[in-house]
Parts: sequence; structure tokens; C-alpha cells
Amino acid sequence: MSKPTVIKSVEAFQVSWEANDAPGRRTAFIRVVTEDGIVGHGEASPMMGGEHSLGVIRDFAPSLIGSDALDHSILYDRLLHKYVKLGPEGAVTGALAALDIALWDIKGKYFNLPIYKLLGGAWRTEIPFYASIGNNFGRTVEETVRVVEARLKAETPAAIKIRWDGDRTRQDYDIPGDIAKARAVRELVGDDFPLAFDANNQYSVGGAIRVGRALEDLGYIWFEEPVQHYNVRAMGEVAQRLDITVSAAEQCYTTQAVVDMINAGVRMVQPDIIKMGGITGLMQCAAICSAHGVELVPHQTQPTIGHAANLHVLATIMHMTKPAEFADPSTRMHVAFANPPKPSNGKFTVPSGPGLGLSVIDAELDRRRV
Repeated sequence: MSKPTVIKSVEAFQVSWEANDAPGRRTAFIRVVTEDGIVGHGEASPMMGGEHSLGVIRDFAPSLIGSDALDHSILYDRLLHKYVKLGPEGAVTGALAALDIALWDIKGKYFNLPIYKLLGGAWRTEIPFYASIGNNFGRTVEETVRVVEARLKAETPAAIKIRWDGDRTRQDYDIPGDIAKARAVRELVGDDFPLAFDANNQYSVGGAIRVGRALEDLGYIWFEEPVQHYNVRAMGEVAQRLDITVSAAEQCYTTQAVVDMINAGVRMVQPDIIKMGGITGLMQCAAICSAHGVELVPHQTQPTIGHAANLHVLATIMHMTKPAEFADPSTRMHVAFANPPKPSNGKFTVPSGPGLGLSVIDAELDRRRV
């Protein structure tokens, strides 16, 4: 008789949701099946369609066959150190994030419990969200205001973040225009509505401090990634010289990199569950943040598997100081999920079914496989 948690197969694949999807618009999924038919799903970072991480998964997949899925930490650490010379920042931890989420999904289904129960229980099962509104670099002030107003009416979010998504090679390109957009959005929502500003790494230290001072005057509650993420010293300098909370670490892939950012002076970190090593990695970040007295506000842009995994982690955090991220909305992936996470009255409900709690329509995923 087969053991229910022995791994039988591991598949890693891209999904193209529409016929004309460019590689960067595709999703990177993993599917792990046990000998007893338990299926776990995971998701890797979608950068360049996630193909770099999927390549790593395909390489290690045969070594997992016959392993016990409940030997979760051993499998994770063994693979991390097997591939450590490939990074580990980037493709490796993105691959392990996908595997980790799938193994947690299997574990929850095996014990017939939602993941948040296995993590210690939920402080909350409804998670408020902020609307993360991108591509404002290329918009006029009036266009920025219109798109923010539309999201406010459509979603009633708990907060708004305006993202720039600009050209990182054009540093300090239009600081007066950026401040004008920030001011116009403040005028739209009123004095008390929570606002955040994501620079997407487009300023010098001096430029970031100039913009940060203006955001302080406008009552913004955080200033995200003002300088290049890899310049940890500069990020810490900006964080320490401004009163507004400076956030960073969405582009950190290891707990050690998050600690470096904290040690530099950043007091709000935003690791991403599908980059940081999955649920295990994000829970490690939660412990680190608790020990250092730092806010953990995970970055998260994926609407299905990554999103559900992130909600399970957020449910377990005692001091959740900011809403969860809800990026530019799209329902095009919902076709492969019977119960995709959907916003309602400014909140998401944490899935309560076993594992991730998602009902995945595998036939639809397979039909869209690249």
C-alpha cells in the first residue's frame, strides 16, 4: 500500500492565459502529486515568465520522486544548498518558493486543515487590502487622478499606493512632476485617507530625500524603494534621514538579505512570498521582523496561488500594521480556479479549505500550458 505523502510526480510549467500573451505575461506554476493522489500547487516569481525558476525545478524534480512530502524542511534545505552557487538570490529561491507552497498545500490537504491552522492559527480571517496602482510614470497628473478615483470607486480599498514603474536608468527624471501627482492624489482622497508612494527605485539619495520630505508634508504613510534595491547602504541612509517610513526588500530573495536591509536602517520590509522561498521563507521573515521590531508588509502581485499563500501567512501575524497588497486587478486567471480570491468591501477572506483552500481546475491549466 502506498504512503499518502510520498511524492509521485513533479511538474513545472508556464501558463499562457491569452493567445497573444508575451512571455512576461505568463504564470509559472508547479504541481506536485503524491502516490495517494494528493495534489499540491505552487507558484514561482513571474519575472520573464518565471522560466528561469521553472528550469531549476525541472532539474531537481527527479530527485524528489519517492521522497516524503512531509519532510518539507529537509527537502527545502537540501535543494537550496545544492543550487546555492546559482545565487541564491533570484531563480533558485523563486523555484523553492513554488515547491514550498506546493508542499504546504499537500500538508494541509493531508491533515485536512487550512495552512494557517498548521502555522499556528489565524488572528484574523478577513484581510484588508490596499489598491496598488501602477504605471503612473507615464501618466499626466490628471490621468493619475482619474485612475486612482476609478480604483477607489470599484474596490473601496483600505489604502492606496501609487506606483511609478518608470525607467530605472532615468534617475530623478521629473521630481516636480512626481510631487505634483502625489499632491493631486492627496487632494482627491482627503487628508485622512492612507496613501503610499512606490518610487520603483528611480531616485538618487538626494532626490529621494527631496521627494520624501514632500510626502511627509502630504501625510503619506510610507515611501517604497526610493533608491536602487541593490544599494543597501543608500536605502538605509534615506530611511534614517526621513521621518516617513521607508520600505524595501521586495527584491530580496533570502532572509540574510532582509536582515542586511534591516541592519542598514529600513524599518518596513516587503519580501514577496514567491521570491522569498514561499510560506516557509515568509514565516522566517516574520520571526526576524518580530525580533527586530520591524514592520512586515509583504509585496504580492499575483492574483491566485501566490495571493492565497500570502493571505494564509498574513492571517497568522499578530501585529499586521498595514493592509495586504492588491495590484492592478485582472480576472483573466480566474478561469482555472473554481474559487479564486476576490475582493469584497475592501477585504479578502482567507480561504478556509484544506491546504491553500483553492479549487484548481487542472484541466484548464493544462489546456493553457506553454
